[in-house]
Amino acid sequence: MLGSCAPMAGPPTDEETAEPPFGSSLQIATGSPATKRKRRPAGTPDPDAEVVSLSPRTLLESDRYVCEICNQGFQRDQNLQMHRRRHKVPWKLLKREAGEAARKRVFVCPEPSCLHHDPSHALGDLVGIKKHFRRKHSGHRQWACSRCSKAYAVHSDYKAHLKTCGTRGHSCDCGRVFSR
Repeated sequence: MLGSCAPMAGPPTDEETAEPPFGSSLQIATGSPATKRKRRPAGTPDPDAEVVSLSPRTLLESDRYVCEICNQGFQRDQNLQMHRRRHKVPWKLLKREAGEAARKRVFVCPEPSCLHHDPSHALGDLVGIKKHFRRKHSGHRQWACSRCSKAYAVHSDYKAHLKTCGTRGHSCDCGRVFSR
């Protein structure tokens, strides 16, 4: 039996209840403990979240917002509004009404045969659903490696591939090759 795990008997001594000296690095938390939001496990979205279903065309678009002056495209409306300042035209960032809370949204895949078409397996952000749709359901692979001719539908996947393509990795004395 471990004696060190047993609770202390009797009231605390003066040394245990004494305040640390001024300037001490020890800080005592006051009030209620910090409430940290825990992340949900993958595939279990918030049941109170708004379920959003976007069309395949919308998911494949890269620049949804286009400047009417110079035709430059942007992925977000706020980026377009900030860009319009360069042209010296009026701009206004959209703001929420006072008291209106940001409602959590989850995104479902438009492909009926996909696991993520079910709202209980929806993805939590717009970038995630766009990448999922491009990887799994789009036949268009826009970025191709010039060394090995592998093609990728998502630019970040292509950039990650370029970091390791053509490298032999690290050789062990036993003959095996490791990438790290």
